[in-house]
Amino acid sequence: MATKSTGVVHAPVHADERAQVTELLARYPDLSERELDAVKTWFKRTAGPLDVGMLASDTTIAEQYRAYRKDHHDRFSARDIGIAAVFLAITACIVGLIAMMSS
Repeated sequence: MATKSTGVVHAPVHADERAQVTELLARYPDLSERELDAVKTWFKRTAGPLDVGMLASDTTIAEQYRAYRKDHHDRFSARDIGIAAVFLAITACIVGLIAMMSS
């Protein structure tokens, strides 16, 4: 009988990484650039919704977690603003073309 993989095989790896990030966040903002980059990379590339939820609900690091999110994740980056500007420019061009075609 064939079984489906649900990704649970990798759970211990995620748990170990989450524990490391928890330890780093406990010291936030007193992190080196290397440590801060490790936390950012974990959030962007490794962490799933369950990982983020487990960190967010950890009362021992709640204050540091909120400060980290405020400083590094809950703001618009230059890339985000650039993407929005391109989207708005394309939308304005399309609306302009439609207006010109209907006249």
